[in-house]
Amino acid sequence: MAEVASRFQQLRDRHEWVDHLVRAGARYTERHGNDYAAAVTYFSVLSLVPVMMVAFAAAGFALGARPAAVERLQHEITTEWPGALGDTLNTIINQAISSAATVGFLGLLAALYSGIGWMTNLRDALSAQWGHLPTPPPIVKRVPLDLLALLGLGLALTVTFALTGLLTGFAGSVLAFLGLAQRAGAQAFLTLLGALIGLAANWLIFAWVIARLPREHVPLRNAAKAAVLGAVGFEMLKQGMAIYLQTITRTPSGAVFGSTLGLLVFIYYASRFVLFVTAWAATSRENQSQEPVAVPGPAVIRPQMVVAPRPSGGTVAGLLGAGALAGLLGALLGALLIRRR
Repeated sequence: MAEVASRFQQLRDRHEWVDHLVRAGARYTERHGNDYAAAVTYFSVLSLVPVMMVAFAAAGFALGARPAAVERLQHEITTEWPGALGDTLNTIINQAISSAATVGFLGLLAALYSGIGWMTNLRDALSAQWGHLPTPPPIVKRVPLDLLALLGLGLALTVTFALTGLLTGFAGSVLAFLGLAQRAGAQAFLTLLGALIGLAANWLIFAWVIARLPREHVPLRNAAKAAVLGAVGFEMLKQGMAIYLQTITRTPSGAVFGSTLGLLVFIYYASRFVLFVTAWAATSRENQSQEPVAVPGPAVIRPQMVVAPRPSGGTVAGLLGAGALAGLLGALLGALLIRRR
C-alpha cells in the first residue's frame, strides 16, 4: 500500500494536471459538493411544477385570444374521441382558458419562490467551493440579490442561445445564397460550426456562473480556463445523457418513468459537474492566494514576584491544634505498645 501511495505521489509530482485533479476532488469533497448538488437538484425539480403552470396559463391565454382555433380544436377532439372522453377534454380546455390568469399568477409566485431557493443554494455552493465564508447575508438583502442573479442568469441563457441559433441560421443562409448548401461538405460544415458556437456559448455561461454567481465575485480571468473545461465537459455530459435516455426508454417501465428519471439524473450530475469545475478553478495555482505569515514581535520578558498570602490567626491556631492532637495520639499509641510488650 505504501508503494502504491509513493507511485501515485510521483505521478502527481510529474504531471501537474493529475495533481490539480486531486486538489479539485479534495476541495469538492471537503466543501460538501454532493450535498449542495442534491439541494440544487431538489429546487430544480420543485421549479418544474410552477413552470408548467405558467406554460399552461400562456397556452390558455393564446387559445382565449383565438376563439376560432378553440372551436376547431374542440371539434377535432369530439371527432377523434367521441363520448365522455371528448367531453372531458373539452371541459379541461374551457377551464384552462377561464382560469389562465389565476393559474399563471399562482405559477409565477411559486416559480419565484422555488427559483430564489434554487439560486440561493447554487450561490452558497459556489461560494463554498471558492472557500468564501459560508455565512449568508440577511434575508432582506439576500432575496433581492438572489432574484437579480436568477434574472441575470436567465437573460444570459436566453441571449446566448438566441445568438447561437441566429449565427447558425445566418451561416446556412450564406451558404444557400452562394449556392453551396447542396454541396457534400455543407452539412458537415454547419454541424461543426454549430458545435463550435455551442462550445463558445457554454464557455460564456460557465465563466459567468463560476465568477459572478458566488457571494464574493471573482475576476473573469480566474474562471477562463475552468470555463473551457466546463464547456467541453458539459457537451460530453449532454451526449452521454442522450444515450442514457435512448437506452432507458426502450423498456416498458422506462417509457413511463424514463424521462422523469433521466431529467433528475441529468440535473444532479450537471450540478455536480458545475461545482467540480468551480473547485477546479479555485484550486488552480494562479487562484490559490498565499497569505503572508505575520512575523511575531520581539519577546518581552516581564519578571513578576508573587507573594503568597499569610495564613490568618484562625488558620495558625487550627494547624497548631491539629499538630498537638497528632502528637498526643502518637504518645498514647506508643504507651500501649510498650505495655503489651
